[in-house]
Amino acid sequence: MVAWNPNRVLRIATRTSTLAMWQARHVASLITAAYSNVRIELVEVSTQGDRDRATALSTMGGQGVFTREVQAAVLDERADLAVHSLKDLPTDNTPGLKLAAVPRRASMFDALILPATQKADGQSGRELLLALPKGAKIGTGSLRRRAQLSHLRPDLQFVENRGNIDTRLKKLDDGQFAAIVLAEAGLSRLGLEERISGRLQPPDVFPAVGQGAIGIECRSKDLETQQILNSITAPDVMATVTAERAVLSDLRAGCHAPLGVMSQFLPNGRMQLEAVVLSADGQERVATSAVGTVSSAPMLGLTVAMTLKCLGAYRLLCK
Repeated sequence: MVAWNPNRVLRIATRTSTLAMWQARHVASLITAAYSNVRIELVEVSTQGDRDRATALSTMGGQGVFTREVQAAVLDERADLAVHSLKDLPTDNTPGLKLAAVPRRASMFDALILPATQKADGQSGRELLLALPKGAKIGTGSLRRRAQLSHLRPDLQFVENRGNIDTRLKKLDDGQFAAIVLAEAGLSRLGLEERISGRLQPPDVFPAVGQGAIGIECRSKDLETQQILNSITAPDVMATVTAERAVLSDLRAGCHAPLGVMSQFLPNGRMQLEAVVLSADGQERVATSAVGTVSSAPMLGLTVAMTLKCLGAYRLLCK
């Protein structure tokens, strides 16, 4: 047990987007529920991905565009911990930092959203997707989403859709797209569940690695903060995202690659991990799954990655 100052101020570095601020405040509430006398301050950070909303994420250097500056605030001790959407966090460890906590996860799935004037009428996400007009424009910049949707509907057109969630929804409602795709977790966290027309899920659309999870980093030598964060982490969620991130890391794919995963718990301390890799145009696809113990999550991820390599994943990722 590490001795810590019960009256300390804990500084949380975060992006300034609406969703990022929600996540930072959520983490703050978890900490104060466990340690009522810890005071919290938010340190707002502008990232490359926030400043440049015109360039496609896939051409901005990929990993770290939403995390580097937030991590830097912790490394130079302007803040004590950094809160990230885990799907944005590179899988390679940043020297001096540690992924110290992953709280309970929200939905890991993607959501298809139609303009506000259109009703889903009880149709599933898949049914809504297949019913879109030929050549319909879909708002999403994610290569993973584009590839998987193209696998189902090669005729669809994809248009970059950057900005806060409200901005993206406004573009949709203004007629720029026939539909957009967003993470279900972000919509739910901001109280926008009513905008979800249908859920997109396996075997059609696999989530991103770490989607729906919040990752919290602190300095690797800051044992006091690690002790505090240990009280809010969910060990089972940490295991699933560790397995997912091991796939991404071993394939050296990058968090914007056309790779999707799905992890779920099984009885008796076991878990299943599924993963897919597609060509950028979605026309080629390889998939596999494996079962292992929660305690051996990293090995499970490496096993899945190895099988994907044998099936030709490298060729698709480089195509």
